[in-house]
Parts: sequence; C-alpha cells; structure tokens
Amino acid sequence: MADTSIDLTELAQDWVPANRVLVLDDLRARASAQAIGIAERLGVPFRRVPLSWNWLAHLAALPPRGSLLGVAAAGRGRAPEPLAPRRLPALPFALPGGSGPGLILSAGSRAAAVALWLKARFGSRIVHCGRPLLHGRGFDLLVIGEHEPPPQWPNVLSVLGVPHRLSPLLLCQAEAAWSERLAHLPRPRFALLAGGPVRGTDMVPALAHTLGLQVAALARRRGGSVLAATGRRTGGEATEALAAGLASTMHVLHRWGEPGADPYAAFLASADMIVVTGDSIATLSEACATAAAVFLALPELGGARQRRLHANLFAAGYARPFADDVSPWSRRPLDEAGRVGTEIVRRFLLDFSRID
Repeated sequence: MADTSIDLTELAQDWVPANRVLVLDDLRARASAQAIGIAERLGVPFRRVPLSWNWLAHLAALPPRGSLLGVAAAGRGRAPEPLAPRRLPALPFALPGGSGPGLILSAGSRAAAVALWLKARFGSRIVHCGRPLLHGRGFDLLVIGEHEPPPQWPNVLSVLGVPHRLSPLLLCQAEAAWSERLAHLPRPRFALLAGGPVRGTDMVPALAHTLGLQVAALARRRGGSVLAATGRRTGGEATEALAAGLASTMHVLHRWGEPGADPYAAFLASADMIVVTGDSIATLSEACATAAAVFLALPELGGARQRRLHANLFAAGYARPFADDVSPWSRRPLDEAGRVGTEIVRRFLLDFSRID
C-alpha cells in the first residue's frame, strides 16, 4: 500500500476524513518500520507523519495526555527548533461533524507522547508498538514482543518478535524483481544474514570467518549456493573475513552500506534455508516471515531480550539452533503485522469503507 509522507504543519492545510490512518514516523527510530508495516497490512490508504526532535524531546513523555514539546519545526537547513504554538496552527483534523482520524499508529518512546496528544485532542484510537516509558494504560492497544516481556494489561497484544514490513506480497515482489540476477545460483540456496554484537562494536573477524566456512561447507555438500548480507554491526574486518570463509562455494555477498539496490528482501524470499545471527530481533522476525527453515547462529551476540526471543522461536517451531543438521521442516510463515492488523479491525470496528 503506497503512502504519502507529509510534514506536521501540512496537516493544518488538509481535512482528514473520518477513519483516516496516520503513522507517526520517528525519523530517528528504526522501530517506525513496525508501525508502517502494520499500516500496510490494513489494506487502506494511510499517511506517514515524519517527526524530528529538539532538545526537549526527553521531557515530552511526562504529561499523561501527551505533548508536542519535543517535536521540532521544519529546520530548512537550520538546527531543529522547538515547535512553537504559532508554528502549529489549529490542525483541523476534524470534519464538520466533529470526527477526526480514526486510527494513529506509532512506535518508539518519542512518538508515544505525540500519539497521546493526538488522542487527547481528537479522540482517535492509538496503537503503539513497544512499551512506552510512561502512561502505558492510556493507549488503546500496545503491541509488545513476548521477549520484553509485556505487562498483563487488557490493552496489550503480545507478539512473537516484532511486526515489520516484509509482507507476503513484498516478499513475492522482491523475489520476482531479483530472479534474473540470482538465476545463476544453484539450489538449495542458503541465505546468511550476519549482524554483530548488540553491545560493543563489530563482530570478531574469527567468528565471521568460521561462520562463513560452516555455511559454505553446507552449501557445497548439497550442490547449492549462499546469499549473504552483512549488517551495520558487522564491521569491515568481519565482513572481509566472512567473504574469505565463503570463497570456496558459489555465493553473492552484499556488504552493509554498499551502493545500489538492496537485495535483502530478495535473499530472504529466494532462500531455501536461512542462517541468521542471534543479535537482531527485527532480522530474526523478518527471516521467520518466509516459509524457509530458519537456523539461529552465534546466539552469544545477543543480550537477554534476544535470548528470550530465541527460546520463544524455538518453542514455537519457527527456528532451530544452527548445527550440522540443517534438515528443513514444514512451518507457517510468521505474520505478526497481519495478525495485529486483524486485531485492530476486530477491536475497534473501524469503518474503512469511509476512507477516501
């Protein structure tokens, strides 16, 4: 579902019909992908409201009815400034009948304060991804991973991993878009997603090299190939060590930050088996969105939250530890964004037919 990004101040110039879906897009938070992914699964038009912040952002969570205190005005090349009341007009979300946006999706602690402010002003339903620092009971729905662990509140929907944007449709599109470029790589294809330690900097090169050797050996014995990608925590030395480990088998390696199209989603969609390091909750969740067998390597790269997720994925049958036996098994793709979208419609009975 396509979206239109706008500035907060632009909202003052547009009537927002009843049941419009808004996504508060924290430009500093990778967690925004959770809210966007849920909005995309609703199957209705939505707007992304980009949020940038000033030095008061850490105070915005204090008022129980939310605040715009930390939201910065459009900088236009200058340093972000507090959004003064005169810079934010009356914001006529409401139609003449008094209705306003029906649903607001947010993620990240800073966006939570803006969501509460919008609810207090317009009576909108607000769905927040993650556990806010304060006033959690003020949200209509909190989407919290079981690895947190979530509080036992009636407004909490626990999920396995985190929601994301890799829907079945997006995965199909990515596989089709890259099919010719990956056609020379024989099956079975092993996707190898390498991250790094959640604390500290960069993966130890020896770990990366050993992991590359192991996955290359598995692919070589089966006459297959490797689709490898590194992450922002991998580091340059570990990336080259990984490349050296993969050298003995057919493979393609996408290095973090290299120019050109990102094949990450295509690697997932095209893989028969996926080996993913244990550090990134988002990457683990996205890997399980496919029907491929998922194997978790180097669990020591994660912290306590990641280890709880590992245990949950193993118990639910979505992943297994990476070892010599990488036999595939049958499972359903994990689609928590779709489940959350269904729950939103069920709980709030939003009349999406009225959205233009």
